[in-house]
Amino acid sequence: MQSPGSMLLRLWRRLRPLPFGTWLFARIFGWLVPYSGSVSPRILVLEPGHAEVEIRDSRANRQHLGSVHAIALMNVAEQASGLALLTGLPEGIRGIVTHISMEYLRKARGTIRAVCQVSVPAVTADMDFDVTADCLNRSGELVARAKVRWRLGPGR
Repeated sequence: MQSPGSMLLRLWRRLRPLPFGTWLFARIFGWLVPYSGSVSPRILVLEPGHAEVEIRDSRANRQHLGSVHAIALMNVAEQASGLALLTGLPEGIRGIVTHISMEYLRKARGTIRAVCQVSVPAVTADMDFDVTADCLNRSGELVARAKVRWRLGPGR
């Protein structure tokens, strides 16, 4: 059976070069992972160990003070961590989030890009692995940083 990460990577590579391919990939991703789709993510980069995901500063993603909501930031950071990590795992290895923490550094205004670069570990038994994802504003300023703990292990 194909792992979720390899299935997403294969789909990304097939759709990305097509007109509206990245838009279609984002819709499929949102359908496969419904809650993640709630922030209308746009995947910009997807390769094993590296992902960049963007969300717009839309009314649906804002809180009452006019900036991007803290949970929308956490959502997009978790997506970037998962896409970067899971697409780098070999077949037969699964992953699930067991803990996530977020440090909010400044108001998030405008389009936000979550960036994750990770060296995927060798997994031979169940293990915890921490991944960092940064949320940047349009100017490239760090607005939030997520630390996502993934439980990795052989599939059952």
